[in-house]
Amino acid sequence: MRARLIRTGVSIHSAKVRCILALLVVGSASYSLAPIQAAPADKPVLMAAWRNIFTRPKTIPTPPNTPSTSAKVELGKLLFHDTRLSGPQDRNCATCHQADLGYSNGKARGPGRDGKDLTRNVPSLQNLAWAKRFFWDGRAQSLEEQASGPILNALEMAGNWPEITARLKADSAITELFERAFPQTTTTDPVTPDHIVEALAAYERTLISPVTRFDRFIAGEANALSTFEQQGFALFVGRAGCVACHGSWRFTDDRLHDIGLPASAGSTDHQSDDTASQTSFKTPSLRELRYSAPYMHDGSKTTLEDVIKHYNGGFTERPSLSRNIVQDLNLTATERRALIAFLNTLSSD
Repeated sequence: MRARLIRTGVSIHSAKVRCILALLVVGSASYSLAPIQAAPADKPVLMAAWRNIFTRPKTIPTPPNTPSTSAKVELGKLLFHDTRLSGPQDRNCATCHQADLGYSNGKARGPGRDGKDLTRNVPSLQNLAWAKRFFWDGRAQSLEEQASGPILNALEMAGNWPEITARLKADSAITELFERAFPQTTTTDPVTPDHIVEALAAYERTLISPVTRFDRFIAGEANALSTFEQQGFALFVGRAGCVACHGSWRFTDDRLHDIGLPASAGSTDHQSDDTASQTSFKTPSLRELRYSAPYMHDGSKTTLEDVIKHYNGGFTERPSLSRNIVQDLNLTATERRALIAFLNTLSSD
């Protein structure tokens, strides 16, 4: 059954997900769509398996070489909102990453300093403590590496380290915070670019999306989701194939996929210099997506309805198209509504 739904040779990112898909094949008769998939809560064996994938972790990971401390987090939060990190001192990280908009900015693309939009949608910063790669093109391998990108980018914050550190050193109060956050350097200068990005990363690792009704459902509270929302979940992990790329508690595999959107027209912000024709981008998390519209790396989808229409046959066919995309999906209007109803349960009320 599964081989018919997803193109032959599909690459599934997780051994856990591969195991669950095998269970789906075994239980395919009970997951037939006539007219809509059965609610997962009625399938206790499968629910136990999905719980293994979608349960929220209890601890936040931190790199051993840059351990987090409350002093670093406090400093990072201040720096996140400090305009002195930008060249003209008129922007900070929170300018584009707004908490009430899922740490995005509610617009299709980020604002460029030249008065034009950048080429990429502003990605959310939530749950990045578990991420494996950063930026839409995945070029950064750590939050520390990511943090310096927008600060130094001429079209974003347009900062430079000598000027930034000079401004901060002139402020005795924030210098004291650097000394507390990095006590091992009290005999030398604590205000350095490395310490700035380490503090920013420490703060960003604390940006965890809230517990949602889906989390309560996956923890065993069957009535946390309506039957219709559960049917949407069944589509998500079943016939629609969404779980192939969005299979983790963060609902992302952190991999790059071509999902059939128009090829990139240029490289001016969150891209490497050699990606002018890039078609593959990092799978975004689906957490808090109710607040982070518009969607996709280029911000081209205004609503969840637009996103579902894209995957329901609106994508561009080309050789690089992700093999995880279900061909000939043909979701009915009711199925599309059920899937959207489920996706909305991934956001806090």
